[in-house]
Amino acid sequence: MVEAAGAFGLLASPARLHIMWALAQGESDVTGLAERVGGALPAVSQHLTKLRLAGLVRARREGRRQVYLVDDPDIVTVVRLLVGRLTDRAEHAPVRHLRGV
Repeated sequence: MVEAAGAFGLLASPARLHIMWALAQGESDVTGLAERVGGALPAVSQHLTKLRLAGLVRARREGRRQVYLVDDPDIVTVVRLLVGRLTDRAEHAPVRHLRGV
């Protein structure tokens, strides 16, 4: 339970969740991943390090580059379900306007 809570804690970051979502679609090196998620290269690299240390992603060397991937189908399923459900819910939710904005 503690490990699961830690993993969900890491995925509470929108940037890390976006990275996981992108990797669930297919492997990538850090440069390609930064382009896909619209993040700065150093920030994406730091997020990948945290995700790798937690065992959520792994890396393999291809020549001079590291290629990152999610090789656990259960993690891919959880990320896809979570993002998919929340996206569906947001699309069907009524538009809320904030006062003073």
